[in-house]
Amino acid sequence: MNRFLISLTVMLPTLIEIIDTSVVNVSLDHIRGSLSAGIDEATWAITAYLVSNAIIIPITGWLSRFFGRRNYLIASISIFTVSSFLCGSAWNLQSLIFFRIIQGIGGGGLQPISQSILLESFPPAQHGMAMAIFGVGIMFGPIAGPLLGGWITDNWSWRWIFYINVPIGIISVLMTFFFIYDPPYMKRVKMKIDYWGLALLAVGLGALQFMLDKGEREDWFSSPLIVTCAIIAGACLILLIIVEIFSEEPVLNLRLFKDRTFTTGNMVMFFAFFNLFGTIVLLPIFLQTLMGYTSFLAGVVIGPGGFATMLAMPIAGRLITKHDPKKLLAAGLFLGSVSTYLMSTVNLQADFFTLAIPRIVLGFGMGLLFIPLTTMTLSHIPKEKMGEATAMYNLLRNMGGSVGVAFVTTVVARRTQFHQSRLIEHLTPFDMTYVISRENIAKLLTYSGIHTYQTQAPSPPDVLIFSELLRQANMLGFNDAFFMLSVMMLLVLPLVLLMRKGKVGETPPPMH
Repeated sequence: MNRFLISLTVMLPTLIEIIDTSVVNVSLDHIRGSLSAGIDEATWAITAYLVSNAIIIPITGWLSRFFGRRNYLIASISIFTVSSFLCGSAWNLQSLIFFRIIQGIGGGGLQPISQSILLESFPPAQHGMAMAIFGVGIMFGPIAGPLLGGWITDNWSWRWIFYINVPIGIISVLMTFFFIYDPPYMKRVKMKIDYWGLALLAVGLGALQFMLDKGEREDWFSSPLIVTCAIIAGACLILLIIVEIFSEEPVLNLRLFKDRTFTTGNMVMFFAFFNLFGTIVLLPIFLQTLMGYTSFLAGVVIGPGGFATMLAMPIAGRLITKHDPKKLLAAGLFLGSVSTYLMSTVNLQADFFTLAIPRIVLGFGMGLLFIPLTTMTLSHIPKEKMGEATAMYNLLRNMGGSVGVAFVTTVVARRTQFHQSRLIEHLTPFDMTYVISRENIAKLLTYSGIHTYQTQAPSPPDVLIFSELLRQANMLGFNDAFFMLSVMMLLVLPLVLLMRKGKVGETPPPMH
């Protein structure tokens, strides 16, 4: 079978699923207005999708064996396509949230299945190129999603961000039917259903994803709701591990983590996407709230980083066959650390290139990192276990992104408060810099025709000074968050030494 057709068949639905993960973000205000919902209520359209998506991803390998991988892939695309149409036709917020849950169930299996099919379709010597194809799709989605969603919403309607999936989904189902076939070890098999495992996984991951998504808005553990979610998530996930270890046919194959390289690779991927999603979320907020950029200009700053990733991935795919993949992986992690350090040094006078260059460096680093990391992590996994391995790998990648977003938003909020309390100590009559600045601002306002009276409380000069203090405190909060991400990436570097390099053409040993 032509590998190009197989790659196109599996990547087409995967790409629209990745785009749909981020496309709603930019259209949220239009959705809120159209369905008469508040901001907090409207964000459930995002949370509902992420929660159901997170629950399905880790059990994709089990579902593929239970239904047959080709059957499950066709069913997933069909569910995703039908629910996309229903999302676009939603008559109120409750119906939209329900259909987004169904959409997440359909879309959750697409990434792991696509990755496992690509790895099986290409010989071991070309696994680097297979992962370059997969990686370009994975990285292109977060870039195209906001830009495409914004354009469609502005020019047509928010409903079309869902309707556009329907023709692509129909084409994907037909291509899967004609071009994808199951190898003997991926045919449907009779299995006992691990009811306890499924229940604990759904409740545990659902509670965890909800906690990460809503934690900062609810002020974390000062909220009884978040505390309850944390207890439920912790208890269910601990029980899940115990149940799955002793289960004969577990829904999660935790035995995969006996492989040192697989375990280490998952840890590195978790922190790599922790860094990537943290910066993807922080940078546009910084640009729009503090630098005065429009959403389009913020996209222009972020976009080149994605194109740098897509440029680096094919290069990494070729280099991995000639050079030690550990060196490429270490270089990618180092560039990720350098780029986030550069972001931690920017100030409110930064120009466009000062902001865009670190993003390009990060994008190039992620391109160098993704191919060798994925190839090494999965190189020792037998083909019959590949679906379960890619499901676990994609789960930890997505969880890394979710934890990273929760972490950076919390750090910015807390550190902004800290810097504000420190800076405000200088706004006293005993600080000559403050006194002189206040007098100069008062004179400037007077010359501009704005009268400042000492009896006013607060006076116009004080309002202006305090507004600037808030901006500076917020900027320092962003700097601190970027610096922490930089240090974290450096601390991950030693893990590369624990990974084993898979030999080209090597057949993985059986795994029991």
